[in-house]
Amino acid sequence: MPGIDETREFIALNIAVLTVSDSRTPETDTSGDVLVERIEKAGHKVAARRIVPDDTVHIRGQLMSWIADESIDAVISTGGTGLTGRDVTPEAFKSVYDKEIDGFSALFHRVSYEKIGTSTVQSRATAGVANGTFLFALPGSPGACKDGWDEILVHQLDHRYRPCNFVEIMPRLEEHKQRK
Repeated sequence: MPGIDETREFIALNIAVLTVSDSRTPETDTSGDVLVERIEKAGHKVAARRIVPDDTVHIRGQLMSWIADESIDAVISTGGTGLTGRDVTPEAFKSVYDKEIDGFSALFHRVSYEKIGTSTVQSRATAGVANGTFLFALPGSPGACKDGWDEILVHQLDHRYRPCNFVEIMPRLEEHKQRK
């Protein structure tokens, strides 16, 4: 049965929060606030927080900056995963991935379906790994951020979660670079 193994040590991660929006400000970024609150409540550190416009260049630029920062373990974004012309977050994320985490999207849709039914098909939530940094792109609604964190990320970003989690594989994400 999956769950927390209390015999294992909790490892706090440094997580950056990115809000992708043409209209949100620090005062109105409710989805970003949801993520910050949950990250901190879980015992992790919010290493950085930014709001960027719905623009591939801006999103990709911020991702590249955080991917290059060895102190940042993961990035969670909110917004820009829909189907409209300005929704380009998945394209920006996929352009920097070393590997995509296909199961994240599948599981997010399963969780989302239980809450909003077939409307989940309008989301293009995605996840991947780049330069040893985990990247997760969630939809822009506070509810979707709650679902993504509460049902998936809180577990996978906890070293104590069994039978496996993202934290325990972090040291091996870039093992290919050590081969000769």
